[in-house]
Amino acid sequence: MIREHHHTVGTAPLCLALGEPRSSWYRFRKPPTIPKVKSPSFRRLRIEEERRVLDVLNSERFRDMAPAEIYATLLDEGIFICSVSTMYRILSRNRQSIIRRQAPPRIHTRPELLATRPNQLWSWDITKFKGPTTWTYFYLYKIMDVFSRYVVGWMVAYKESASLAEDLIAQTCLNEAIQPGQLTIHADRGSSMTSKAVSELLIDLGVIKTHARPHVSNDNPYSESAFKTLKYRPDFPDRFGSIEDARLFCRRFFAWYNNEHRHSGIALMTPLSVHNGTHTAIANNRQSTLTGAYHLHPERFVRSIPKVKLVPDQVWINKPAATVSLPEIVS
Repeated sequence: MIREHHHTVGTAPLCLALGEPRSSWYRFRKPPTIPKVKSPSFRRLRIEEERRVLDVLNSERFRDMAPAEIYATLLDEGIFICSVSTMYRILSRNRQSIIRRQAPPRIHTRPELLATRPNQLWSWDITKFKGPTTWTYFYLYKIMDVFSRYVVGWMVAYKESASLAEDLIAQTCLNEAIQPGQLTIHADRGSSMTSKAVSELLIDLGVIKTHARPHVSNDNPYSESAFKTLKYRPDFPDRFGSIEDARLFCRRFFAWYNNEHRHSGIALMTPLSVHNGTHTAIANNRQSTLTGAYHLHPERFVRSIPKVKLVPDQVWINKPAATVSLPEIVS
């Protein structure tokens, strides 16, 4: 006698065997739901009322006016036909909604500037110092040579002004004997930098001007770096008691920065030595010292005579990406 055994298979093993998710099984067993039909709002205008509103909006008097302006005009005449949002809905349902044209966003070119010698590319900027009381400030104007990192001109003033910037640039160009066509000046897009007075001055001097892109801080990196060095000095105060105090601090700082500070970006030379060209002799002297030390104790050096780091022959603001040339295939 053969006994039949009936086994109940659970949902999970069954779905696993069939290769179907359990959610599909539960969804299959669930009875279909009848979607609820949303009843029209009692506030909605009747069809004939919407036609009358559309006729008003398309009338010769109002066809070139915005719905809000039509609404206000009719209210002034003691007439109310519907709200502004209802006007827009009626226009949209009849495919008459107007999309305001916007000017395409202006694309600012990424500045790519090269300096291979001093007084070829300058960078200038303005920063604020806190004054003796709240909401009082002094303004430091600074012009730096990008190749040498030498600060060629600076001033501290009570305000940020295009005319002050114009005077500083003109005097600095005179001090450095800048010739027409020799120099490019780079700055951000502050009001003084983009002013008409400064632009006209640079044209008269034969100086090319360039600007950083809006909201891109690393388009003017050398000025920003110098400001950071200044404000991170141990003796930089939280506030200056007077403009004379600020000028005295800057006078000491820029004398140190130009004449004593060994800058990592220019092979630990001082900006002055790179600006006046004496860095080559200094590098040769450093190399002679290292060579003598090697010959005196060669066992103290791992490989060979150490090489002195040299000043870069090219300094870029936004160096362009190198293009890789593919080898020519000879058939």
